[in-house]
Parts: sequence; structure tokens; C-alpha cells
Amino acid sequence: MREATLWTLHLAAGIVILVLLAVHMGIMHLEDILAAMGTGYPDPLSWTSVVVRSKKLLFTVAYVLLLGTALYHGLYGLRNILLELNPGRVAARVIQWLVLALGISLFVLGTVAAIVAYVR
Repeated sequence: MREATLWTLHLAAGIVILVLLAVHMGIMHLEDILAAMGTGYPDPLSWTSVVVRSKKLLFTVAYVLLLGTALYHGLYGLRNILLELNPGRVAARVIQWLVLALGISLFVLGTVAAIVAYVR
């Protein structure tokens, strides 16, 4: 039951990543269409546009959500690949804890960076 739940979360994270990356690609690469509609940024890759986006709560939330789902999706996949190598019981526990610690560390680091960019 636990693995089925984790696998379902893995699939849900993939769907969330797909949606957020589609929005990201639209904002970054369809700037002419968005500008014609009166939205978007004239040069989305310029430093000024990046700073302006980082000051908006919606983008900060989206960045943190994308970070969390991408980390979960990627690290859960890595964990499964490593566990399919049939490590011993102790090695499997170590792999699980290392992947969990890596994910939490990277999530905290990325979230703090997004919040600092939003606040400053």
C-alpha cells in the first residue's frame, strides 16, 4: 500500500511538472504573443524581468511548487532505480535515507533562495 501511494504521488508530481513547465515555456518563449495580448514581459530573459517576476508571490509559489514536485519526482525515480539493483537490507535503508536527506536539503535551499528573492 505504501509503495502504491508513493507511485501515485510520483505520477501526480509528473502531471504538476508538465503543467508548470508548459506555463514556464509559454512565458519564456511566447513573449511576442503575450505582449500582443497585453500581458507578459518584453524580454523575459533579461535580468530586470527575472527580478520583477521574483517579486511576485504567484511566481514564488510556482517556483517552490515546481522545485518540490521536481525533486520528489526525480529523487523517487532515482531511489527506485537504485533499489532495483537489489542492495542488501541495510544498503537499501541507507539509500532511502540519503535520498530523503538530499531531497529535503535541496528543497530547503531552493525555498530559502526563492523567499529571499521575493522579500528583497
